Amino acid sequence: MRIDAPPQRIYSLISNYHTGHPTILPKQFSNMRVEEGGVGAGTKIRFDVTVLGQTKHFLAVVSEPEPGRVLVERNVEPDDSVTTFTVSPEDGGRAATVTIQTAVPGRPGVVGKIERFITERVMRSMYADELRLLQLRAAEGR
Repeated sequence: MRIDAPPQRIYSLISNYHTGHPTILPKQFSNMRVEEGGVGAGTKIRFDVTVLGQTKHFLAVVSEPEPGRVLVERNVEPDDSVTTFTVSPEDGGRAATVTIQTAVPGRPGVVGKIERFITERVMRSMYADELRLLQLRAAEGR
């Protein structure tokens, strides 16, 4: 999604788990708490996700393979899923395209295909909400 705000402001919202990131989470996310750090690489967070009436508890560690542009949340509990936030500057630094992608380890066979199909649809909807919230929050800083 293209967001008309400086990429630094956008990335700052994503990478700040004390005051930024919690404000862009869609309704399926709850109980986010910072266990270590709180801004960018080295941050450790716990949070819950409720989908289709089931709540899962997660523990994730944050890294920044490209500080200011790419932030990665690697879940260490209960699975090894990886969510990547990418902020790609545009328009001379006045806007950015932001993407959120999650790689989820899946089971093989038909059951795995069904799980992936459902997961992709649910995540697409959640991330569309998250990007809309991010757009609103980034616009507040103008």
